Amino acid sequence: MTVPLVLLLLGAVAAATAPRLLTHAVWPEREPVLALWVWQCVVGAVLLCLFLAMALSASATWTWLREGLFALAPHDVVDAYELPGYGPWAGYLAALLACGGAWTAAMLAREVRRARARQRTRRAELRARSPRLPGEAAASDERLVVLESDRPDAWWLTGPRPQLVITTAALRRLKGRQLDSVLAHEQGHARARHDVLLHCAGALASGFPQVPVFAAFRDQVHRLVELAADDIASRRFGRLTTALALVELNEDRGVFGPCPAPGAQVPVRVNRLLDPAPRLTRLGRARASACALLIPVVPLLVAFGPGIGALT
Repeated sequence: MTVPLVLLLLGAVAAATAPRLLTHAVWPEREPVLALWVWQCVVGAVLLCLFLAMALSASATWTWLREGLFALAPHDVVDAYELPGYGPWAGYLAALLACGGAWTAAMLAREVRRARARQRTRRAELRARSPRLPGEAAASDERLVVLESDRPDAWWLTGPRPQLVITTAALRRLKGRQLDSVLAHEQGHARARHDVLLHCAGALASGFPQVPVFAAFRDQVHRLVELAADDIASRRFGRLTTALALVELNEDRGVFGPCPAPGAQVPVRVNRLLDPAPRLTRLGRARASACALLIPVVPLLVAFGPGIGALT
């Protein structure tokens, strides 16, 4: 039962060390897209460790599953794993990990249901606050909705018919390129499908609140997707314009006062736009991306190592 235990130990080490290393690092603020990629690789590696450990433990317990997983493998490969010698604990471990997988799927399904319910509620509120005029036909491709409101705001309403909602107060406050930068920011969220990433991170964090890596993943994803969308807008319309647009939208929310709300990220985002740190070089980004891709490869090498050794 060496390989499943090594996989579990590897997943535990990654789950314990990665949040500390990534949350205390400086470069994620400079490269939010790269940081999102690294976080996904780390979380994917942890989940892959658990899945592979479950598969091997279950193969050692149930013969029919072993025959299915190793159907195309030579006998030397099957013998290299020494599955019959795992003992009775393999079945308990496989059942425990399977329950964790089922719970993860249930939490993801719950997150999707809640997201759809929130979308239906927001669309119903939008129809109530922005009714159509008598005789006005509903446009199926309507992508922009202007909402009468005294509060400046703009958001992207996801779903089968995504729409960009902006309030009249935002239109009055934002001038020219500032409005364009806000639209580019929200379109950046939509094109990168940040909503899907947020749902997955939220499902893992709510399903396993005692696992630090999942809670840190959720918190960092919420922060990094905003920084990534800020970069998309600033590359098109300039950092100063994007920063001014953020100030105009959030000036009345108390985030810039002497006692801002705990965890307020808008001042940090504005300072980051006004005083940007130098980005990594292309070679540095490529090297970091390749290193991140190697993180989920390690569990695969551990799991397939005995089989590869038997073949060679």
